[in-house]
Amino acid sequence: MKAGPLLAGFMTWQSLKVVMACLAHSWTSSGLLLILHLLLMPPIAKAILVSYKPSIVIFLADDLGIGDVGCYGNDTIRTPSIDRLAKEGVKLTQHISAAPLCSPSRAAFLTGRYPIRSGMDYTDVFRVFQWLGGSGGLPTNETTFAKILQKQGYTTGLIEQPMKVERTAPLMLKEAMSFVERNKEGPFLLFVSFLHVHTSLVTTEKFIGKSKHGLYGDNVEEMDFMIGRILDVLDNNNLTNSTLVYFASDHGGHLEAKERNAQWGGWNGIYKGGKAMAGWEGGIRVPGLFRWMGVLPEQKVIDEPTSLMDVFPTLVNLAGGTVPQDRIIDGRDLMPLLQGLVQHSEHEFMFHYCGILLHAVRWHQKDSGNVWKAHYVTPIFQPKGSGGCYDIRFCPCSGERVEHHSPPLLFDLSRDPSEAVPLSPDTEPLFHMVLKRIEKAVEEHQRTLTPVPQQLSFYNVVWKPWLQPCCGTFPFCDCDKEKEKREHF
Repeated sequence: MKAGPLLAGFMTWQSLKVVMACLAHSWTSSGLLLILHLLLMPPIAKAILVSYKPSIVIFLADDLGIGDVGCYGNDTIRTPSIDRLAKEGVKLTQHISAAPLCSPSRAAFLTGRYPIRSGMDYTDVFRVFQWLGGSGGLPTNETTFAKILQKQGYTTGLIEQPMKVERTAPLMLKEAMSFVERNKEGPFLLFVSFLHVHTSLVTTEKFIGKSKHGLYGDNVEEMDFMIGRILDVLDNNNLTNSTLVYFASDHGGHLEAKERNAQWGGWNGIYKGGKAMAGWEGGIRVPGLFRWMGVLPEQKVIDEPTSLMDVFPTLVNLAGGTVPQDRIIDGRDLMPLLQGLVQHSEHEFMFHYCGILLHAVRWHQKDSGNVWKAHYVTPIFQPKGSGGCYDIRFCPCSGERVEHHSPPLLFDLSRDPSEAVPLSPDTEPLFHMVLKRIEKAVEEHQRTLTPVPQQLSFYNVVWKPWLQPCCGTFPFCDCDKEKEKREHF
């Protein structure tokens, strides 16, 4: 039988009423003391009492722009299931990925550490894995939150749509729903890693032509449908109140992705830049939604800076595990912030890398509420002012197509979130103080970095066909799963 939020030690008004009802027939001095103790207990003390292990469902989109989702301002693409998570949970408006590309961002997400610490970022030429048949990868000495949760008794499952494999979305959905059914006694961790809405845009026939934004919009709406079906399975198995659900994207939308005149990439709302750009907000600001009915507040909006790396310590602590003490963990436990027990994020500085080069730094000045952003390097857009590098599809990290800034470009995101007008000593009295403080933070951060093997070096990323996973035996890799009936669509 599943334990409820009361057994978790979360003393909400609803759970307090349950305690009072239980004591109604035996109203003793000890009962009165219990009620007084619960009412007077400090919020931090309540958080420490958490012992209930929720099941966890993670939805991670690929290349989804923050402006592509209804609850973040889109009024033309239909995302009712994702919007439901915002209505029934907490929406983060400054949720930041640790990198603007898939491989380094996901490595940071799984480990709670900047990708430069694990060697999971490199140069302009090799910044992501091009295929599975490579020898590089997350080093074996790195620890993922899934590995820790397994040790805490969790059944873990990763469901991911492989690149360039058509029409596997129905199979993904079928397996995700089956996983929940098989493990409903919990606790379980289900990580659904979508190919949606990567620029291959593999969409099943049912959704083609259904949106107002071509194949890209169709793909977003298909993903939302899949999320809705999985949420329905949680509802039907009475798991809604005992499951933490998280939705995010690995980085911003790919602005330059086009096929002829059709837009194949996402929209990043008011934020400048996009995929591959580590400095500008459009490449790293992503949707971030948490839902845990009965534990987290509903319809809450948090404007504090948070990171995808925060998921690591958050889940580890909820599972009763211990965050590794033998390495630097850059993420921070989000539960106190999500529950409203604290007002500010623990993040003071965030460092935004493009490959292995530091392009920008964010300073969350908690006493004033300002969020400063200093850009040391920015890409040169083509056409000028377009917000992207449309002539070469991806903006580079270095070379002739970037501009170095001395002094750095400075913005106050709390007043200028779209980074439209750089500040100067004439327009900002704190200009020099802010840059000096950020520079000191950079020096302190860089002292924590140690050399590690580069997992995205040429040798590691070059295709090695004997390492390529396939359904059969190499080189006969045809997958008969493609022929299965798509009963869930």
